[in-house]
Amino acid sequence: MKRLLIIGAGGHGKVVAEVAEDVGYEEIAFLDDKSSKAIGKIFEFEKFKDKYSEAFVGIGNNKLRSKLIQRLQKCGYTVPVLIHPSAFVSRSSIIGAGTIIEPKAIINSNSYIAEGVIISIGAIVDHNAEVGKYSHINAGAIVKAGAKIERFRKLEAGEEVVP
Repeated sequence: MKRLLIIGAGGHGKVVAEVAEDVGYEEIAFLDDKSSKAIGKIFEFEKFKDKYSEAFVGIGNNKLRSKLIQRLQKCGYTVPVLIHPSAFVSRSSIIGAGTIIEPKAIINSNSYIAEGVIISIGAIVDHNAEVGKYSHINAGAIVKAGAKIERFRKLEAGEEVVP
């Protein structure tokens, strides 16, 4: 049985859960400091290592996401890549651990998406583009061919970045 522990049960965490279900995770649990549906607090992930070998950070804050991904990896969790079935991801692209590619997003040829990135619904990363660690390419944003996005950057919905 595929199990996933999601850190954060807010809006982004719920998106992560739906994508995880769509790619075959059968059991999903949350850690969150405020949600009554969570099985524990955010920083209690070490207690759940025996039941969940995979964990994903469902928190939109880029800096916090980076710290949590690094701590999960040090604790021994596998931090997967989640790619919604309706997204197009070129076979020549490289996608880092802890990245989510949401529905209808496009990652074109020879693109590099670093670890811990959020590629939101309908976003486009064109060919030969680079997206730095722990960035967020928001809904409908476009990273044009050859453009480079620095780490921790958040592109707003509909924003375009040229090289």
